[in-house]
Amino acid sequence: MDTAKILIVEDEFIIAKGLARKLEKLGYQVVGTIASGEEALSQIEETDPDLVLMDILIEGEMDGIETATEVLQKFKIPVIYLTAYGDDKTLQRAEQSGCYGYILKPFKQREVHAAIRMALSKHQQELATI
Repeated sequence: MDTAKILIVEDEFIIAKGLARKLEKLGYQVVGTIASGEEALSQIEETDPDLVLMDILIEGEMDGIETATEVLQKFKIPVIYLTAYGDDKTLQRAEQSGCYGYILKPFKQREVHAAIRMALSKHQQELATI
């Protein structure tokens, strides 16, 4: 795969920009940092990312899990959650969304990099079997 295009959906500007810089240093192309689910869906149509990193608590009418569910169903793009929420109710909702990963904040750069690689690989394998 060429350089993977990643969309970051994170309502905390400093976290989003810091993550974008780290991902770009790792060789990824960040196609946007978005704060709401509605903006994310619009941005996906414009930029066609390979993967979405999604916070659960975001701005707008939809939370990150609702947004991720729509991303997975409508666009078939893998989503990895980056969130501070690790309670059982949230985990259960996330599991049901079909996500490709779940990383608790604060996270380490290597954790995110490994999760992205695994998600992209799994997604490519799934596409090959269709």
